[in-house]
Amino acid sequence: MSAGDMILTPRGLRFAGRVWPCSVGRGGVSTDKREGDGATPAGVHRITGMLYRPDRIARPADWAVPIGPGDLWSDDPGDEDYNLMVRAPYAGSHERLRRADRLYDLVLLTDWNWPRAERGRGSAIFLHRWRRPGFPTEGCIAFRPDHLLKIAVRITPETRLIVPETLARTLPGRLR
Repeated sequence: MSAGDMILTPRGLRFAGRVWPCSVGRGGVSTDKREGDGATPAGVHRITGMLYRPDRIARPADWAVPIGPGDLWSDDPGDEDYNLMVRAPYAGSHERLRRADRLYDLVLLTDWNWPRAERGRGSAIFLHRWRRPGFPTEGCIAFRPDHLLKIAVRITPETRLIVPETLARTLPGRLR
């Protein structure tokens, strides 16, 4: 492990000398992630990108990419663009990145099942804003908005997210 790694613990995400409260997937942590299971996958995941809403927040890092009105994420296991950022119009199942709510105002992308996605292993695992404390995600890791920003400005493209297999029995929702 490197000093710059983010490590998920039973109490939250350990990074930059502190533990950040967070929420994980409704399916808890899994060593056998599958599409639609709502689980956060165990493993070592690289941070591969940062997306932000330029109409809502300032650019958090020089390598952050703005989210445009037509930006989507394919979650269609039957499509050749599965688990990739795509643009509207797009016929396959997808998630809109430019959401009406604020969940994706700032998104850190991981390399979970990317760039060559294995169908059925689950689409993107993001680090993003939480709905509210303790509210589980669909598999992503979610934070208080100000904490997410503080984390984002401290990471680099080499930062890794480590989700230990020992957390596989962790209950979903907020880690304490």
